[in-house]
Amino acid sequence: MLEDERGVESFDQVYEEVFSVLIKVAYHITGNIDVSEELCQEAFIKYLSRPIKIPTIEQSRYWLIRVVKNLCFNYIKRKGRESRAVDKIKEMPLPQNQNEGERELIKKEDIKIVQTALMKIPLKLRTVLILKEYGQLSYKEIASMLRITEGNVKVRIFRARAALEEILSGEDF
Repeated sequence: MLEDERGVESFDQVYEEVFSVLIKVAYHITGNIDVSEELCQEAFIKYLSRPIKIPTIEQSRYWLIRVVKNLCFNYIKRKGRESRAVDKIKEMPLPQNQNEGERELIKKEDIKIVQTALMKIPLKLRTVLILKEYGQLSYKEIASMLRITEGNVKVRIFRARAALEEILSGEDF
C-alpha cells in the first residue's frame, strides 16, 4: 500500500477501496443514484477537509460510511419537510376573487423575493444555480463553462438549492 510521507493512506487508495461501499449504502437509503453520488462526493469532500488525517483505510471506511449515512438521513428528512410543505400548499384554497392584475403583482413580488434570496447565497453556488435554472444548461455544459467537474456542479447546485431553501424559509421572508 502506498502511503504519503506522514504514514497516512493516499486519497486515491481510500477512494478506490471505499467508494463502491459508500454508493451502495447511500443508494439503499435514498433510493436515488444521482443523490447518492452527490452525497458520496460530499462525504469525500468532508474527508479531505479533515484537519487530522485518518491513518488507515479501514478507519477511513468506517468514518466515511458514518458520514454518508448521516448525510442520507439528513437528505431524507429535508425531502420529507419539503413534501409536507408542498402538500400544505396544495391543500390551501386558491383565492377566487383575484383578478389578472393581482396575480401579476403577486408573481412579480415572488420573483423579487427569490432574487433577493438568491443574492444572499455565495457567488460560486449562485452561479451554477443560475446557469442551471435560468440558463437551462446541462451539468456537462456548466462544468465545461466553469472548468470544474460535473460532480462538482451537482454538489454546488445541491448546496445552492439547500441554501436558497433555508433563506426562503427563514423569518426574513
